[in-house]
Amino acid sequence: GQLPTWLQGILLRNGPGMHTIGDSKYNHWFDGLALLHSFTFKNGEVYYRSKYLRSDTYNCNIEANRIVVSEFGTMAYPDPCKNIFAKAFSYLSHTIPEFTDNCLINIMKAGDDFYATGETNFIRKINPETLETLEKVDYNKYVAVNVATSHPHYDSDGNVLNMGTSIVDKGKTKYLLFKIPSSVPEQEKKKSCFKHLEVVCSIPSRSLLHPSYYHSFGITENYIIFIEQPFRLDIVKMATAYIRGVSWASCLAFNKDDKTWFHFIDRKTKKEVPTKFYTDAMVFFHHINAYEEDGHIIFDIIAYTDNSLYDMFYLKNLGKDFEENVKLTSIPTCKRFVVPLQCDKDAVVDSNLVTLPSTATAVKEKDGNIYCQPEILCEGIELPRINYDYNGKKYKYVFATQVQWSPVPTKIAKFNTQTKEMLHWGQDDCWPSEPVFVPSPDAKEEDDGVVLTCVVKTDPKDPPFLLVLDAKTFTELGRATVNVEMHMDLHGMFIPQQAMKTETE
Repeated sequence: GQLPTWLQGILLRNGPGMHTIGDSKYNHWFDGLALLHSFTFKNGEVYYRSKYLRSDTYNCNIEANRIVVSEFGTMAYPDPCKNIFAKAFSYLSHTIPEFTDNCLINIMKAGDDFYATGETNFIRKINPETLETLEKVDYNKYVAVNVATSHPHYDSDGNVLNMGTSIVDKGKTKYLLFKIPSSVPEQEKKKSCFKHLEVVCSIPSRSLLHPSYYHSFGITENYIIFIEQPFRLDIVKMATAYIRGVSWASCLAFNKDDKTWFHFIDRKTKKEVPTKFYTDAMVFFHHINAYEEDGHIIFDIIAYTDNSLYDMFYLKNLGKDFEENVKLTSIPTCKRFVVPLQCDKDAVVDSNLVTLPSTATAVKEKDGNIYCQPEILCEGIELPRINYDYNGKKYKYVFATQVQWSPVPTKIAKFNTQTKEMLHWGQDDCWPSEPVFVPSPDAKEEDDGVVLTCVVKTDPKDPPFLLVLDAKTFTELGRATVNVEMHMDLHGMFIPQQAMKTETE
Protein backbone atom coordinates (compact mmCIF):
# COMPACT_ATOMS: atom_id res chain seq x y z
CA GLY A 1 0.00 0.00 0.00
CA GLN A 2 0.85 3.69 0.20
CA LEU A 3 1.55 5.52 3.43
CA PRO A 4 0.73 9.21 3.75
CA THR A 5 3.90 11.29 3.18
CA TRP A 6 3.32 13.20 6.45
CA LEU A 7 3.52 10.02 8.55
CA GLN A 8 7.07 10.43 9.93
CA GLY A 9 8.05 9.23 13.38
CA ILE A 10 8.17 6.20 15.63
CA LEU A 11 5.41 3.94 16.93
CA LEU A 12 6.79 2.59 20.19
CA ARG A 13 5.13 -0.44 21.83
CA ASN A 14 5.64 -2.26 25.11
CA GLY A 15 4.45 -5.57 26.53
CA PRO A 16 5.48 -8.88 28.07
CA GLY A 17 7.95 -10.79 25.90
CA MET A 18 9.75 -13.55 27.80
CA HIS A 19 7.88 -15.96 30.06
CA THR A 20 10.49 -18.70 30.59
CA ILE A 21 13.96 -18.23 32.06
CA GLY A 22 16.05 -21.41 32.43
CA ASP A 23 13.73 -23.99 33.95
CA SER A 24 11.46 -21.41 35.60
CA LYS A 25 8.25 -20.01 34.17
CA TYR A 26 6.10 -17.04 35.10
CA ASN A 27 2.54 -17.83 36.21
CA HIS A 28 0.90 -14.88 34.51
CA TRP A 29 1.10 -13.30 31.06
CA PHE A 30 1.38 -9.79 32.60
CA ASP A 31 4.55 -10.89 34.45
CA GLY A 32 6.75 -11.58 31.40
CA LEU A 33 9.97 -9.61 30.90
CA ALA A 34 9.32 -6.37 29.01
CA LEU A 35 9.93 -6.37 25.26
CA LEU A 36 10.03 -3.00 23.51
CA HIS A 37 9.41 -2.78 19.82
CA SER A 38 9.23 0.06 17.37
CA PHE A 39 8.13 0.87 13.86
CA THR A 40 9.95 3.86 12.39
CA PHE A 41 8.21 5.66 9.52
CA LYS A 42 10.62 7.45 7.22
CA ASN A 43 9.79 8.67 3.73
CA GLY A 44 7.16 6.01 3.07
CA GLU A 45 9.31 3.16 4.42
CA VAL A 46 8.83 1.29 7.69
CA TYR A 47 11.72 -0.02 9.82
CA TYR A 48 11.18 -2.50 12.65
CA ARG A 49 13.28 -3.25 15.68
CA SER A 50 12.77 -4.90 19.05
CA LYS A 51 14.79 -5.24 22.21
CA TYR A 52 14.24 -6.56 25.71
CA LEU A 53 14.18 -3.84 28.35
CA ARG A 54 17.50 -4.35 30.17
CA SER A 55 15.98 -3.79 33.60
CA ASP A 56 17.69 -4.84 36.82
CA THR A 57 15.03 -7.55 36.93
CA TYR A 58 16.01 -8.79 33.46
CA ASN A 59 19.73 -8.75 34.30
CA CYS A 60 19.30 -10.59 37.63
CA ASN A 61 17.06 -13.26 36.10
CA ILE A 62 19.30 -13.84 33.07
CA GLU A 63 22.40 -14.03 35.24
CA ALA A 64 20.79 -16.56 37.61
CA ASN A 65 19.16 -18.37 34.65
CA ARG A 66 15.90 -18.48 36.58
CA ILE A 67 13.25 -16.10 37.91
CA VAL A 68 14.69 -14.44 41.02
CA VAL A 69 12.64 -11.21 41.07
CA SER A 70 8.96 -11.43 42.04
CA GLU A 71 6.29 -10.08 39.71
CA PHE A 72 2.64 -9.44 40.54
CA GLY A 73 1.46 -12.95 39.66
CA THR A 74 4.69 -14.87 40.36
CA MET A 75 6.51 -14.97 43.70
CA ALA A 76 10.22 -15.72 43.34
CA TYR A 77 12.49 -17.08 46.06
CA PRO A 78 16.19 -16.55 46.70
CA ASP A 79 18.78 -19.25 46.35
CA PRO A 80 17.56 -22.20 48.46
CA CYS A 81 21.18 -23.08 49.35
CA LYS A 82 21.63 -19.93 51.45
CA ASN A 83 21.90 -20.38 55.21
CA ILE A 84 19.00 -20.03 57.62
CA PHE A 85 19.92 -16.46 58.70
CA ALA A 86 20.02 -15.15 55.15
CA LYS A 87 16.69 -16.87 54.56
CA ALA A 88 15.05 -15.35 57.64
CA PHE A 89 16.35 -11.93 56.68
CA SER A 90 15.00 -12.17 53.14
CA TYR A 91 11.55 -13.09 54.49
CA LEU A 92 11.58 -9.94 56.61
CA SER A 93 12.85 -7.70 53.84
CA HIS A 94 9.92 -8.79 51.65
CA THR A 95 7.37 -7.32 54.08
CA ILE A 96 7.54 -4.06 52.19
CA PRO A 97 8.75 -5.63 48.99
CA GLU A 98 11.41 -4.16 46.75
CA PHE A 99 9.28 -4.01 43.64
CA THR A 100 10.36 -5.00 40.16
CA ASP A 101 11.56 -2.54 37.51
CA ASN A 102 10.24 -4.80 34.73
CA CYS A 103 8.34 -1.87 33.19
CA LEU A 104 6.21 -3.71 30.65
CA ILE A 105 2.94 -1.81 30.32
CA ASN A 106 3.35 1.53 28.58
CA ILE A 107 5.61 4.33 27.35
CA MET A 108 5.55 7.78 28.97
CA LYS A 109 7.07 11.08 27.85
CA ALA A 110 8.48 13.33 30.59
CA GLY A 111 10.33 16.47 29.52
CA ASP A 112 12.27 15.52 26.39
CA ASP A 113 12.71 11.93 27.54
CA PHE A 114 10.82 8.66 27.15
CA TYR A 115 10.28 6.01 29.81
CA ALA A 116 9.04 2.44 29.91
CA THR A 117 6.48 2.20 32.73
CA GLY A 118 4.82 -0.51 34.80
CA GLU A 119 2.71 -0.13 37.93
CA THR A 120 5.46 -0.07 40.56
CA ASN A 121 7.48 2.93 41.80
CA PHE A 122 10.16 2.32 39.13
CA ILE A 123 10.27 3.55 35.54
CA ARG A 124 13.14 3.10 33.04
CA LYS A 125 14.38 5.77 30.67
CA ILE A 126 14.85 4.44 27.14
CA ASN A 127 16.24 5.73 23.86
CA PRO A 128 13.22 5.63 21.49
CA GLU A 129 15.45 5.29 18.41
CA THR A 130 17.76 2.48 19.54
CA LEU A 131 15.47 1.02 22.28
CA GLU A 132 18.47 1.07 24.59
CA THR A 133 17.70 0.94 28.32
CA LEU A 134 19.03 3.95 30.24
CA GLU A 135 18.72 5.02 33.86
CA LYS A 136 16.22 3.77 36.40
CA VAL A 137 14.02 6.36 38.10
CA ASP A 138 12.41 5.67 41.48
CA TYR A 139 9.27 7.79 41.98
CA ASN A 140 9.62 7.13 45.70
CA LYS A 141 12.65 9.46 45.85
CA TYR A 142 10.43 12.36 44.81
CA VAL A 143 6.95 11.42 46.07
CA ALA A 144 5.85 8.88 48.72
CA VAL A 145 4.19 6.33 46.42
CA ASN A 146 4.61 2.54 46.36
CA VAL A 147 2.70 2.02 43.11
CA ALA A 148 1.78 4.38 40.25
CA THR A 149 -0.33 4.10 37.11
CA SER A 150 0.95 3.48 33.60
CA HIS A 151 -1.66 5.81 32.11
CA PRO A 152 -0.55 9.35 32.90
CA HIS A 153 -2.17 12.42 31.34
CA TYR A 154 -0.41 15.31 29.65
CA ASP A 155 -1.68 18.87 29.98
CA SER A 156 -1.48 21.54 27.26
CA ASP A 157 2.00 22.58 28.47
CA GLY A 158 3.32 19.04 28.24
CA ASN A 159 3.44 18.47 32.02
CA VAL A 160 2.75 14.91 33.13
CA LEU A 161 -0.07 14.26 35.62
CA ASN A 162 -0.09 10.87 37.28
CA MET A 163 -1.48 9.08 40.32
CA GLY A 164 0.06 6.69 42.80
CA THR A 165 -0.85 5.08 46.12
CA SER A 166 1.02 5.81 49.31
CA ILE A 167 0.57 2.72 51.49
CA VAL A 168 0.32 3.26 55.28
CA ASP A 169 2.64 6.27 55.16
CA LYS A 170 2.64 8.03 58.59
CA GLY A 171 -0.31 5.84 59.56
CA LYS A 172 -2.41 6.84 56.53
CA THR A 173 -3.06 5.25 53.13
CA LYS A 174 -3.81 7.76 50.41
CA TYR A 175 -3.95 8.28 46.68
CA LEU A 176 -1.64 11.04 45.46
CA LEU A 177 -2.01 13.06 42.30
CA PHE A 178 1.37 14.44 41.22
CA LYS A 179 2.74 16.57 38.43
CA ILE A 180 6.08 16.22 36.61
CA PRO A 181 6.95 19.49 34.84
CA SER A 182 7.80 19.38 31.14
CA SER A 183 10.84 21.60 31.57
CA VAL A 184 13.16 22.74 34.34
CA PRO A 185 14.30 26.32 35.01
CA GLU A 186 17.19 27.42 32.76
CA GLN A 187 19.74 27.64 35.59
CA GLU A 188 19.04 24.02 36.58
CA LYS A 189 19.39 22.48 33.12
CA LYS A 190 21.47 19.59 34.50
CA LYS A 191 18.69 18.51 36.87
CA SER A 192 15.92 16.11 35.90
CA CYS A 193 12.30 17.20 35.77
CA PHE A 194 11.56 14.68 38.56
CA LYS A 195 13.41 16.93 41.03
CA HIS A 196 10.65 19.47 40.44
CA LEU A 197 7.83 16.96 40.85
CA GLU A 198 4.97 18.34 42.97
CA VAL A 199 2.07 16.68 44.74
CA VAL A 200 -1.11 18.31 43.46
CA CYS A 201 -3.42 16.77 46.06
CA SER A 202 -4.08 13.66 48.09
CA ILE A 203 -7.26 11.64 48.56
CA PRO A 204 -7.46 9.52 51.72
CA SER A 205 -8.23 5.85 51.05
CA ARG A 206 -11.58 4.75 52.50
CA SER A 207 -9.65 1.94 54.16
CA LEU A 208 -6.19 2.05 55.74
CA LEU A 209 -5.31 -1.55 54.82
CA HIS A 210 -7.41 -2.08 51.68
CA PRO A 211 -6.55 0.57 49.07
CA SER A 212 -8.34 0.39 45.75
CA TYR A 213 -6.52 -0.93 42.68
CA TYR A 214 -6.67 1.44 39.70
CA HIS A 215 -5.05 1.38 36.27
CA SER A 216 -6.00 4.85 34.99
CA PHE A 217 -7.82 8.06 35.93
CA GLY A 218 -9.76 10.78 34.10
CA ILE A 219 -9.22 14.45 33.44
CA THR A 220 -11.32 17.38 32.20
CA GLU A 221 -10.45 21.04 31.76
CA ASN A 222 -11.08 21.80 35.45
CA TYR A 223 -11.23 18.45 37.25
CA ILE A 224 -9.37 15.22 37.91
CA ILE A 225 -11.60 12.12 38.15
CA PHE A 226 -10.52 9.30 40.41
CA ILE A 227 -12.65 6.18 40.82
CA GLU A 228 -12.21 4.19 44.02
CA GLN A 229 -13.47 0.75 43.06
CA PRO A 230 -14.15 -2.21 45.40
CA PHE A 231 -11.32 -4.13 43.74
CA ARG A 232 -8.75 -3.82 46.50
CA LEU A 233 -5.30 -4.80 47.68
CA ASP A 234 -5.08 -6.39 51.12
CA ILE A 235 -1.91 -4.88 52.64
CA VAL A 236 -1.60 -7.41 55.48
CA LYS A 237 -1.90 -10.29 53.01
CA MET A 238 0.65 -8.58 50.75
CA ALA A 239 3.12 -8.19 53.61
CA THR A 240 2.88 -11.91 54.40
CA ALA A 241 2.59 -13.21 50.81
CA TYR A 242 6.27 -14.08 50.61
CA ILE A 243 6.22 -16.15 53.80
CA ARG A 244 2.97 -17.85 52.77
CA GLY A 245 4.42 -18.68 49.35
CA VAL A 246 1.63 -17.00 47.36
CA SER A 247 1.69 -14.23 44.75
CA TRP A 248 0.66 -10.62 45.38
CA ALA A 249 -2.13 -11.08 42.84
CA SER A 250 -3.83 -13.40 45.37
CA CYS A 251 -3.99 -10.37 47.72
CA LEU A 252 -6.34 -8.54 45.37
CA ALA A 253 -10.06 -9.05 46.01
CA PHE A 254 -13.28 -7.74 44.49
CA ASN A 255 -16.25 -7.12 46.78
CA LYS A 256 -19.38 -7.22 44.63
CA ASP A 257 -21.62 -5.98 47.46
CA ASP A 258 -19.66 -2.79 47.91
CA LYS A 259 -19.96 0.64 46.32
CA THR A 260 -17.72 2.34 43.77
CA TRP A 261 -16.93 5.92 44.83
CA PHE A 262 -16.23 8.83 42.47
CA HIS A 263 -13.80 11.57 43.54
CA PHE A 264 -13.57 14.89 41.68
CA ILE A 265 -10.62 17.17 42.37
CA ASP A 266 -10.79 20.81 41.32
CA ARG A 267 -7.55 21.44 39.40
CA LYS A 268 -7.46 25.12 40.42
CA THR A 269 -8.14 24.85 44.17
CA LYS A 270 -6.62 21.32 44.46
CA LYS A 271 -9.55 20.43 46.71
CA GLU A 272 -12.01 17.56 46.34
CA VAL A 273 -15.66 18.31 45.53
CA PRO A 274 -17.39 17.68 48.91
CA THR A 275 -20.54 15.98 47.53
CA LYS A 276 -20.26 12.16 47.67
CA PHE A 277 -21.05 10.38 44.39
CA TYR A 278 -21.14 6.61 43.97
CA THR A 279 -22.32 3.74 41.77
CA ASP A 280 -22.63 -0.04 42.08
CA ALA A 281 -19.63 -2.36 42.42
CA MET A 282 -17.63 -2.72 39.21
CA VAL A 283 -14.10 -3.44 38.03
CA PHE A 284 -12.51 -1.26 35.41
CA PHE A 285 -9.06 -0.63 34.00
CA HIS A 286 -9.43 2.03 31.29
CA HIS A 287 -10.86 5.52 31.26
CA ILE A 288 -11.68 6.59 27.69
CA ASN A 289 -12.28 10.33 28.03
CA ALA A 290 -14.13 12.93 30.09
CA TYR A 291 -15.43 16.46 29.62
CA GLU A 292 -17.66 19.10 31.19
CA GLU A 293 -21.03 20.31 29.94
CA ASP A 294 -23.53 22.66 31.62
CA GLY A 295 -22.42 22.02 35.18
CA HIS A 296 -22.01 18.25 34.63
CA ILE A 297 -18.93 16.05 34.33
CA ILE A 298 -19.34 13.36 31.71
CA PHE A 299 -16.88 10.48 31.77
CA ASP A 300 -16.65 7.27 29.75
CA ILE A 301 -15.00 4.10 31.04
CA ILE A 302 -14.87 0.40 30.14
CA ALA A 303 -16.17 -1.64 33.04
CA TYR A 304 -16.79 -5.24 34.08
CA THR A 305 -19.14 -6.77 36.64
CA ASP A 306 -16.34 -8.92 38.10
CA ASN A 307 -12.55 -9.34 38.08
CA SER A 308 -12.37 -12.41 35.81
CA LEU A 309 -10.26 -10.55 33.22
CA TYR A 310 -7.04 -10.75 35.25
CA ASP A 311 -7.55 -14.47 35.91
CA MET A 312 -7.90 -15.16 32.17
CA PHE A 313 -4.26 -14.34 31.60
CA TYR A 314 -2.75 -16.92 33.95
CA LEU A 315 -0.50 -18.86 31.59
CA LYS A 316 -2.09 -22.15 32.64
CA ASN A 317 -5.28 -20.83 30.97
CA LEU A 318 -3.52 -19.77 27.76
CA GLY A 319 -2.99 -23.21 26.23
CA LYS A 320 -3.60 -24.05 22.60
CA ASP A 321 -7.39 -24.24 22.90
CA PHE A 322 -7.74 -21.22 25.12
CA GLU A 323 -10.03 -19.31 22.75
CA GLU A 324 -12.58 -22.09 23.27
CA ASN A 325 -11.76 -22.75 26.93
CA VAL A 326 -11.27 -19.29 28.35
CA LYS A 327 -14.45 -17.28 28.46
CA LEU A 328 -14.97 -13.94 30.16
CA THR A 329 -17.78 -14.14 32.70
CA SER A 330 -18.34 -10.42 32.24
CA ILE A 331 -18.16 -8.68 28.88
CA PRO A 332 -16.45 -5.25 28.79
CA THR A 333 -19.10 -2.52 28.74
CA CYS A 334 -18.55 1.06 27.70
CA LYS A 335 -20.35 3.14 30.34
CA ARG A 336 -21.02 6.86 30.34
CA PHE A 337 -21.59 8.52 33.70
CA VAL A 338 -23.13 11.98 33.85
CA VAL A 339 -22.48 13.66 37.18
CA PRO A 340 -24.17 16.96 38.09
CA LEU A 341 -21.51 18.92 40.00
CA GLN A 342 -23.54 22.10 40.29
CA CYS A 343 -26.57 20.47 41.81
CA ASP A 344 -29.26 22.27 43.70
CA LYS A 345 -28.75 21.90 47.46
CA ASP A 346 -32.55 21.92 47.93
CA ALA A 347 -33.23 19.25 45.31
CA VAL A 348 -35.90 16.75 46.31
CA VAL A 349 -34.68 13.39 47.68
CA ASP A 350 -35.02 10.59 45.08
CA SER A 351 -35.02 13.09 42.22
CA ASN A 352 -32.72 12.67 39.21
CA LEU A 353 -30.35 15.63 39.09
CA VAL A 354 -29.10 15.07 35.52
CA THR A 355 -30.49 17.84 33.32
CA LEU A 356 -28.67 16.88 30.10
CA PRO A 357 -30.35 14.60 27.55
CA SER A 358 -29.02 11.20 28.64
CA THR A 359 -30.29 7.93 30.06
CA ALA A 360 -27.59 8.24 32.75
CA THR A 361 -29.04 9.25 36.12
CA ALA A 362 -27.78 10.78 39.36
CA VAL A 363 -30.29 10.41 42.19
CA LYS A 364 -30.08 12.31 45.45
CA GLU A 365 -30.42 10.14 48.56
CA LYS A 366 -31.59 11.00 52.08
CA ASP A 367 -28.04 11.25 53.43
CA GLY A 368 -27.05 13.69 50.68
CA ASN A 369 -25.04 11.10 48.71
CA ILE A 370 -25.76 10.90 45.01
CA TYR A 371 -26.25 7.50 43.38
CA CYS A 372 -25.19 7.44 39.72
CA GLN A 373 -26.29 5.00 37.02
CA PRO A 374 -24.60 5.05 33.61
CA GLU A 375 -25.80 5.15 30.04
CA ILE A 376 -24.51 2.07 28.19
CA LEU A 377 -22.77 3.27 25.03
CA CYS A 378 -21.71 -0.13 23.63
CA GLU A 379 -20.26 -3.51 24.58
CA GLY A 380 -17.22 -5.58 23.70
CA ILE A 381 -14.45 -3.02 23.24
CA GLU A 382 -11.18 -2.67 25.20
CA LEU A 383 -7.81 -0.86 25.04
CA PRO A 384 -9.53 2.41 24.05
CA ARG A 385 -7.66 5.30 22.46
CA ILE A 386 -8.84 8.72 21.33
CA ASN A 387 -7.48 11.64 19.35
CA TYR A 388 -5.51 13.04 22.32
CA ASP A 389 -6.06 16.63 21.11
CA TYR A 390 -9.63 16.03 22.36
CA ASN A 391 -8.59 14.72 25.77
CA GLY A 392 -10.73 16.35 28.47
CA LYS A 393 -13.00 17.86 25.80
CA LYS A 394 -16.26 16.91 24.17
CA TYR A 395 -15.40 14.24 21.60
CA LYS A 396 -16.93 11.70 19.24
CA TYR A 397 -14.58 8.83 18.46
CA VAL A 398 -13.10 5.92 20.35
CA PHE A 399 -10.59 3.62 18.62
CA ALA A 400 -10.39 0.27 20.40
CA THR A 401 -9.85 -3.44 20.08
CA GLN A 402 -12.94 -5.56 19.87
CA VAL A 403 -13.30 -8.50 22.21
CA GLN A 404 -16.22 -10.84 22.60
CA TRP A 405 -16.26 -13.47 25.31
CA SER A 406 -12.59 -14.29 24.81
CA PRO A 407 -10.06 -11.80 26.22
CA VAL A 408 -8.01 -11.73 23.01
CA PRO A 409 -9.01 -9.09 20.43
CA THR A 410 -10.02 -10.25 16.97
CA LYS A 411 -10.85 -6.88 15.39
CA ILE A 412 -10.32 -3.20 15.88
CA ALA A 413 -13.20 -0.81 16.02
CA LYS A 414 -14.00 2.87 15.61
CA PHE A 415 -16.97 3.82 17.75
CA ASN A 416 -18.94 7.05 17.43
CA THR A 417 -20.14 7.95 20.95
CA GLN A 418 -22.77 10.33 19.55
CA THR A 419 -24.42 8.21 16.85
CA LYS A 420 -23.41 4.80 18.36
CA GLU A 421 -22.19 3.68 14.91
CA MET A 422 -19.25 1.29 14.79
CA LEU A 423 -16.76 0.59 12.01
CA HIS A 424 -14.53 -2.50 12.12
CA TRP A 425 -11.37 -3.85 10.66
CA GLY A 426 -10.76 -7.57 11.05
CA GLN A 427 -9.38 -10.56 9.15
CA ASP A 428 -9.39 -14.26 9.88
CA ASP A 429 -6.66 -15.51 12.22
CA CYS A 430 -5.58 -11.97 13.16
CA TRP A 431 -5.07 -10.56 16.65
CA PRO A 432 -4.63 -6.79 16.48
CA SER A 433 -3.13 -4.73 19.30
CA GLU A 434 -4.32 -1.46 20.82
CA PRO A 435 -4.99 0.97 17.92
CA VAL A 436 -3.07 4.26 18.09
CA PHE A 437 -4.55 7.32 16.39
CA VAL A 438 -2.12 9.74 14.69
CA PRO A 439 -3.67 13.04 13.55
CA SER A 440 -2.69 14.43 10.18
CA PRO A 441 -0.73 17.72 10.41
CA ASP A 442 -3.51 19.83 8.86
CA ALA A 443 -6.40 18.00 10.56
CA LYS A 444 -9.70 19.85 10.49
CA GLU A 445 -11.82 17.10 12.01
CA GLU A 446 -11.41 14.77 14.97
CA ASP A 447 -10.84 11.69 12.81
CA ASP A 448 -8.49 13.24 10.22
CA GLY A 449 -5.49 10.94 10.44
CA VAL A 450 -4.47 7.31 10.55
CA VAL A 451 -4.84 4.40 12.96
CA LEU A 452 -1.83 2.15 13.58
CA THR A 453 -2.02 -1.36 15.02
CA CYS A 454 0.37 -4.33 15.21
CA VAL A 455 -1.30 -7.53 14.05
CA VAL A 456 -0.13 -10.95 15.23
CA LYS A 457 -1.30 -14.00 13.25
CA THR A 458 -2.70 -17.00 15.13
CA ASP A 459 -0.60 -19.33 12.98
CA PRO A 460 3.06 -18.87 14.03
CA LYS A 461 4.12 -19.55 10.41
CA ASP A 462 2.27 -16.46 9.17
CA PRO A 463 4.34 -13.31 9.65
CA PRO A 464 2.90 -10.46 11.73
CA PHE A 465 2.41 -6.97 10.28
CA LEU A 466 1.87 -3.35 11.10
CA LEU A 467 -1.44 -2.11 9.74
CA VAL A 468 -2.15 1.51 8.72
CA LEU A 469 -5.82 2.46 8.36
CA ASP A 470 -7.45 5.67 7.23
CA ALA A 471 -9.06 6.79 10.51
CA LYS A 472 -12.09 8.31 8.77
CA THR A 473 -13.16 5.38 6.60
CA PHE A 474 -11.30 2.54 8.37
CA THR A 475 -10.02 1.34 5.02
CA GLU A 476 -6.54 -0.12 4.77
CA LEU A 477 -3.85 2.25 3.43
CA GLY A 478 -0.98 -0.17 3.77
CA ARG A 479 0.71 -2.84 5.83
CA ALA A 480 4.33 -3.59 6.67
CA THR A 481 5.02 -7.29 7.13
CA VAL A 482 7.74 -8.16 9.63
CA ASN A 483 9.56 -11.43 9.28
CA VAL A 484 10.12 -12.06 12.99
CA GLU A 485 8.17 -13.63 15.81
CA MET A 486 6.16 -10.79 17.30
CA HIS A 487 4.31 -10.84 20.62
CA MET A 488 0.95 -9.47 21.61
CA ASP A 489 1.74 -6.23 23.42
CA LEU A 490 -0.14 -3.88 25.76
CA HIS A 491 0.25 -0.15 25.18
CA GLY A 492 2.40 2.35 23.36
CA MET A 493 2.64 5.78 21.78
CA PHE A 494 3.45 7.47 18.49
CA ILE A 495 6.32 9.96 18.62
CA PRO A 496 6.22 12.40 15.69
CA GLN A 497 9.59 13.08 14.04
CA GLN A 498 9.63 16.68 15.32
CA ALA A 499 9.24 15.50 18.96
CA MET A 500 12.48 13.50 18.80
CA LYS A 501 15.52 15.29 20.10
CA THR A 502 18.45 14.18 18.00
CA GLU A 503 21.75 13.22 19.57
CA THR A 504 23.46 16.33 18.14
CA GLU A 505 21.02 18.58 19.98
